[in-house]
Amino acid sequence: MLIRPIASVVSCCALAFAAAPAFAAFYGDPPDSTHPWAVHDMNRPQPPLVTPGTFSTPEQPGRPPSDAVVLFDGTAASLSQWEADKSPAEPTKWIVKDAAMQCVPGSGYIRTKESFGDCQLHVEWAAPEKVAGDSQGRGNSGVFLMGQTEIQVLDNYNNPTYADGFAGSLYGVNPPHANALQPPGAWQVYDIIFRRPIYKNGQVLDSGRFTVMLNGVVVQDATPLEGGGGHKGRSKDHPLAEKGPLKLQDHGNPVRYRNIWIRPLPPRATDGGDMGAMTPEAATAKKLEIAKNLRADAEKLNGKPQLLRRMEALCYEQDAATVNQVLTGITTWITKLQKIPTGQMEAQKGDILQIRDALKYLMQFKFLPDDFKALAQIVQIIQSNGWEKK
Repeated sequence: MLIRPIASVVSCCALAFAAAPAFAAFYGDPPDSTHPWAVHDMNRPQPPLVTPGTFSTPEQPGRPPSDAVVLFDGTAASLSQWEADKSPAEPTKWIVKDAAMQCVPGSGYIRTKESFGDCQLHVEWAAPEKVAGDSQGRGNSGVFLMGQTEIQVLDNYNNPTYADGFAGSLYGVNPPHANALQPPGAWQVYDIIFRRPIYKNGQVLDSGRFTVMLNGVVVQDATPLEGGGGHKGRSKDHPLAEKGPLKLQDHGNPVRYRNIWIRPLPPRATDGGDMGAMTPEAATAKKLEIAKNLRADAEKLNGKPQLLRRMEALCYEQDAATVNQVLTGITTWITKLQKIPTGQMEAQKGDILQIRDALKYLMQFKFLPDDFKALAQIVQIIQSNGWEKK
């Protein structure tokens, strides 16, 4: 059973209890200039628990994940989360019929009252079963992330059109990798990952991208936004607001929608989050925060747990005061060890090996001085007791 103060040392510096042989050696590179956590770092925030949803069938929409924001669940009440795009003070004229939200041609776009940025979006849609029109005039609608960038909705079942206007296209930018549609009238399923562009001081840090699955088939694979697309004109990269509404298009066809839910995604490192490498400034700030918390936690402890906690803090910030505390603590601890008769040292074996490994790690990565003599003293104790690994 791991004791919490030492368990966190296992996390950052890859230290271990003698009672946890799976962690008997250091492992994982330490924090660096753009990564504020060590590899396998238990100080890194734990992923939140999410209960998965269920898959849809043609007869029954699935259940969304537990943390999803449900935007339409088939009830008339959920339509109250939407408003007319051109006149938001007025209720939308779209209707709910057979547990689906249906476009009323000529009524205009519909948009959510709530705004979203980076997200995972699930949308199910169906073109009319009765085929009418061709090319862009057949089962046409669209899903607009942040109200601006469109993933095309179109009945392309045996219905050719321009490639960058197919269902699943980033409209006007990139055709889908495949036409994975089912016949008219059948429910089609979009699962969309959207990342908006990130700018800083007028410079693009991340152009933004779409990943789209249509009926379980990848049709956009991290496609760059290139400004988000548009009709006829070629768009160019530009900043977007932090959030915007989800819009569904009225293109003159009674397209139906159901089971619409969205999961806001955590920010990327380029947008103040912890996903991937951070800027050096952000990584430094995070390391200083972690070190401060570890030092504060160390003050609540005593003995070896306190020493190890301070050693852990040095992985994030090598401040002089903590270095001196660690050096003094190690020296004091060794002095006590040297007073124990050799034949009675076995009970101290786990602690001694653990501290030895911790010191080797801290010195290897220059978190403690190279000439710290305590390591040699600990090695001498280990050798005199015959504990060296063979």
